[in-house]
Amino acid sequence: MSKILVTGGAGFIGFHLAKKLLEQNHQVIIVDNFNDYYDPSLKESRIKQIENNERLKIYRLDIGDFKKLQVVFNENKIDLVCHLAAQAGVRYSFVNPQAYLNSNVSGTFNLLELAKEKRIKNFIFGSSSSVYGNLDKEAFAEDDVLNQPVSLYAATKLNGEAMAYYYHHAFGLNVICLRFFTVYGPWGRPDMALFKFTRAILAGEKIDVYNHGRHQRDFTYVDDIIDGIIKAMELKLAKPSCTIINLGNSRPVELEYFIALIEKNLNKKAAKNYLPLQPGDVLKTSADIGRAKKILNWQPATAIETGLKKFIDWYLAYYQKG
Repeated sequence: MSKILVTGGAGFIGFHLAKKLLEQNHQVIIVDNFNDYYDPSLKESRIKQIENNERLKIYRLDIGDFKKLQVVFNENKIDLVCHLAAQAGVRYSFVNPQAYLNSNVSGTFNLLELAKEKRIKNFIFGSSSSVYGNLDKEAFAEDDVLNQPVSLYAATKLNGEAMAYYYHHAFGLNVICLRFFTVYGPWGRPDMALFKFTRAILAGEKIDVYNHGRHQRDFTYVDDIIDGIIKAMELKLAKPSCTIINLGNSRPVELEYFIALIEKNLNKKAAKNYLPLQPGDVLKTSADIGRAKKILNWQPATAIETGLKKFIDWYLAYYQKG
């Protein structure tokens, strides 16, 4: 049994990870600021699923506040940090850039510095497929040269990876940076397309279809992502390293097919408002998962058709229960 710090534990991926770790009898420490970037009641509802567990501690604070975060490290003998907290969203970074610097840059620095100070050797960093920008290739690989982020969000994630490498190189921290590809599933984020489309179609409202529907996304089901994170946590290495690993479904899906699946599961057609490409959006994401297969013995198990139905079933049960 390990004591694991999960930042962003009230968030989508963080909640699912904390739930799984508790099921595996680990001690879990959640740090989350429960901000209002999207409806905080959803974050509270997630936490309600797991809060009655004696092996869980929850700290409501911002990772950008070093002194408050230091208290967490002082009060707990942490074995591993899984850093998933971040100001998410590509488009919001054009509206509130300071939030990304505070959380994704300063917050990540604070966690790395405290891990160094407390001699915590194992650090998992949740990165993003956004770092690949608009690469013109069939599948994105971890060794691709990345120096042209098309959003501030992507730039802060690249910065996080670079800082993580520095702390590995200078202080022997063992780091795994996991690049997540468009994660979806029950308890997901309301700012993401699946959530927005489902809500609008049910309400009889038009959905905004950017780039005239010509997007492709490597949608990856949340249970597969959690399986990859757990495998990264359990990885035993002969010596510390800093490794970047893609976690993606490796099967890009056309946006129009994605919408058709939502329509099928809701048994309702969407009214579409076709719009041009938005600032910060990428045309396609596609993961090369050869490294994940080799190092983690991981590969995704959930087809988009299966995962999307599970999301719709959850959404209807959660939002139409009254």
